[in-house]
Amino acid sequence: MVLNFIKNIRNRLKQSSGKKGEQKPEPPKKKTASTSNDLSEPEISSPLQATTETAPPHKRRRRRRNKRKAGGIKDTAGPETAPSAPEEWSVAEFSVPLADGKLRFHDLDLPAEILHAIHDVGFQYCTPIQAEILPSTLAGKDATGRAQTGTGKTAAFLIAIFTRFLRTPLGPETKIREGTPRALILAPTRELVMQIVEEAHRLSRYCQFFTIGVFGGIDYDKQQRTLRGKRIDVLVATPGRLLDFRRRKVVHLDRVETLVIDEADRMLDMGFIPDVKSIVYSTPTKSSRQTLLFSATLTEDVSRLARQWTRDPVKVEIEPEKVAVDSVQQIVYIVTTEEKMALLYNIIVGQDLERVIVFCNRRDETRHLTALLRDYQVSCAMISGEILQKNRIRALENFRSGKTRVLVATDVAGRGLHIEGVSHVINYTLPHDPEDYVHRIGRTGRAGATGTSISFACEEDSFFIPDIEALLGHSLPCIHPEDTWLTLPQKPKQTQTGERQNPRHRRPARRRSRSPGSGASVRPSKNRRSSQ
Repeated sequence: MVLNFIKNIRNRLKQSSGKKGEQKPEPPKKKTASTSNDLSEPEISSPLQATTETAPPHKRRRRRRNKRKAGGIKDTAGPETAPSAPEEWSVAEFSVPLADGKLRFHDLDLPAEILHAIHDVGFQYCTPIQAEILPSTLAGKDATGRAQTGTGKTAAFLIAIFTRFLRTPLGPETKIREGTPRALILAPTRELVMQIVEEAHRLSRYCQFFTIGVFGGIDYDKQQRTLRGKRIDVLVATPGRLLDFRRRKVVHLDRVETLVIDEADRMLDMGFIPDVKSIVYSTPTKSSRQTLLFSATLTEDVSRLARQWTRDPVKVEIEPEKVAVDSVQQIVYIVTTEEKMALLYNIIVGQDLERVIVFCNRRDETRHLTALLRDYQVSCAMISGEILQKNRIRALENFRSGKTRVLVATDVAGRGLHIEGVSHVINYTLPHDPEDYVHRIGRTGRAGATGTSISFACEEDSFFIPDIEALLGHSLPCIHPEDTWLTLPQKPKQTQTGERQNPRHRRPARRRSRSPGSGASVRPSKNRRSSQ
């Protein structure tokens, strides 16, 4: 019985193995099907074959995409650094007719790269200080200039620097340490540094020159990496941050060919002269460098510094009253302190002014005035010494681009800023120093354009008018404004019931349960109800 049972099991196993062997010829049918003309079945007989045949096209596509990206980067970076653009541009395209009493940039024998950039900027004739100082500075002589901001002195020394670089290029075998500039420009304020750097980028657009600005209020490590990462041609800096980098041996000033000291009187007033002296003595001697010194006023202290740091300089003076009278219309409105805000609002909104700078003497005045203008939905920005540098840069960029129509500022913005299209400058409070008045109204009517200066004179401000008139050499027209301009309209409804007063307009308030003692019923939570 047992033997018969084992035999039956073996026979069943043989039969099952035989059936499996009969099913083995099926794979050849797939081969014949693959050779047919049916396009729905691809010529793939196994997963391994599929991966080996289809993977390379994907890899090749990826490589091609990477090559396209790399080529795109090279293409966009090439025109910015390569000086091939002036070869395609001809000086004949920069046609400027002769004019009596005016000097053309063509007459200075400037390189084609510089003339091309001047053509793009839109300059045609030299300003008075450019016409007097450029022939000497292009020849390598030292110079001292008395000129206000807005006279073109920044372009004057930048053109001289870049022309010198192009005429005396460094050879490929010349080795220069990182952080060693060929030209050093010192400025008293951060805003002036940024302005000079922006102007340098425009004038060196078709040259292989690298310009960097160094000043406080910006990430120290980021500036340090930039100084160590590239060869520097022009370094524009405030004295404090530059001294810090020099002490840490990040910046080396022993190869400076041209030294420019801008706004020397301002540096003297701000107490920067000891730092400036330390910086000047770190550069080569005055017989081995070209030194250019500019100041709004040539006081005895400034003149003494000029004699110490320059060698037989060419002296150029542009009278401040010429700048103020020729290009700016000046008006003084006699008002009370309480009427100033109404007059300011009606001037800006009533005349639909698009780009206005309003000056105040103190920081708290700028804060208060900015808040009032925003309450009346006048787009404005504020810059003062207490504003962080990144916020000041953002405010200036928004004002330049037209996102904000009013810039409320202290005298931080009184010097060095060149913002195109500023039609009006309003002195909400008159400055105590008459020279600051000239610097303020110099923000409009720049480089041949016309502008309007409006000053509010209350009981306190009126005491500063005689000194201003003495500096200008003529009297200022003082008039009473129209009565309709001295009335403020009602605040817009959005500010009367604005978001600050009604938090529900911002986000829903978090619901809190009241205490039983307040008389309101306490709604039990779900967890408490479930626990009960």
